[in-house]
Amino acid sequence: MTPSLLRKWSSLSALRVGARNFRSNAALEALVKASEEKVPNVVLYNYPSFSGAFAALFAHLFHSRLNLPCLILPFSSVEPFRVEDLYVEGLERCYLVDFLGPKGFAMKLARRSSCEVIGFDHRKSVLAQIPSAEDHPDNLKFHIDIEKSSSTAVYEYFSNKLADIRCPDRVVASLLDPKDQDRVKTVLRYIEDADLRQWSLAEIRAFNIGLGEWRSKLNCITNPYVYEQLLELSSVDLIAKGNSYISSRQNAAKQLLDNVFKVRLGRGFYGECLGTRVDGNSELSDEIAKQLSIKSAAAGLRPIGAVVYMQRYNLKMCLRSTDSATDTSEVAKAYGGGGSPSSSSFIIRMDEYNQWLSVNST
Repeated sequence: MTPSLLRKWSSLSALRVGARNFRSNAALEALVKASEEKVPNVVLYNYPSFSGAFAALFAHLFHSRLNLPCLILPFSSVEPFRVEDLYVEGLERCYLVDFLGPKGFAMKLARRSSCEVIGFDHRKSVLAQIPSAEDHPDNLKFHIDIEKSSSTAVYEYFSNKLADIRCPDRVVASLLDPKDQDRVKTVLRYIEDADLRQWSLAEIRAFNIGLGEWRSKLNCITNPYVYEQLLELSSVDLIAKGNSYISSRQNAAKQLLDNVFKVRLGRGFYGECLGTRVDGNSELSDEIAKQLSIKSAAAGLRPIGAVVYMQRYNLKMCLRSTDSATDTSEVAKAYGGGGSPSSSSFIIRMDEYNQWLSVNST
């Protein structure tokens, strides 16, 4: 993002604190104004979802290219719009992108209005919301593809729709400017990799970390420059930022590994590993435990790292492993906790914890 856009967003966001609610007065007033002006197109996008925000960007570009009036608003499951909010005079089309609304929302909107309702989503969980053929109103259309993120589906939808419309000079219009296409499509591929839980692209973790700081800026009501900012995002820059963050946390974690001791997991029933206390630095527990896992394996112990810290009035133990054949959750579940094989945690009594400490520290 250019410095000028960042300054504009920062100054405006400070003035728009009252507009931060998801179903805010600002959003409802925008719908009232749209009704007065008979705006024919409304787009509601999943907030705060990057797939939803990029889908909103593509809807914005399509309607802007054709000079078609369109109102775009963030749509949150925390406090979603009601069907009655969308009684907009002159409304012809309502797009629900990356979020179909509460159960039955799309169906109810289609039945209570004459507008066309078009929904996009990629989650398996929404398949249950899709009505059967006999209950499907003609003005309700769903684009559900569990193998494609909503942002990609919406991009293709509006790109194809725009390509079908020829300009007066017979040149087929393009949704994205040539200078932006490759960069934006690469960002979309990374977002899709995360949306579909594939995690297959190189540096996907760093990309997600770098992208994370943008989540608070995805509300087009509080941040009217969101579309320009999204167009400027670069996967290369985001990955670099993510790697820098990862590196800084790893370095910070290394500095907390001076007091390492052996832990007899389950009083030795689950073997031994290396552990440490990180009271006051629990935010680094993941990085510290992973480094301990590597050190533990090198020391001939189980490839598990145990990080212990006080959480309010309880003692919490977090277990991590960098070894795919090791299941840390078997220990956590045995003591009332849970998690995945590589990452788990549980609350442990102090007297029990003391029984887990090996007599000889490393």
